[in-house]
Amino acid sequence: MTFSSAVGRFRILALAEAVSWAGLLLGMFFKYVVVQNEIGVKIFGPIHGFIFVAFILVTLMAKDPLRWDARTLVLGLLSSIPPFGTVIFERWAAKTGRLTERAAPEQL
Repeated sequence: MTFSSAVGRFRILALAEAVSWAGLLLGMFFKYVVVQNEIGVKIFGPIHGFIFVAFILVTLMAKDPLRWDARTLVLGLLSSIPPFGTVIFERWAAKTGRLTERAAPEQL
C-alpha cells in the first residue's frame, strides 16, 4: 500500500481517519470522565480535523480513477462521519471490487 496510487492513498487515509477518531474519543473520555483534563482533545482534535479533510479530498479524487458512481462517492464521503465508518466503507469497497483501479479506455 503506497501513496502513489488512488487506492493506496484512499486506504491509508481511511485507516488514519479511523485511528484519529479513536484518539479523539479516548481524549474525550479522559476529558469528561476520568481526569477532566483536555490535553487529549487538544492533541487529537486538530490531528483528526486535518486527517478528516484529507480523507474527504482523497475520496473526491478517487472517484475518477476508481470509476465510482455517485452513490459510491456519497457513501465514501458519509463514511467519514461516524467513528470507524471509513474502515467499514473501505472493507465493503474492497469486497465489492470498488477499490480496483481500472485502465482508462484508449483514445483513438
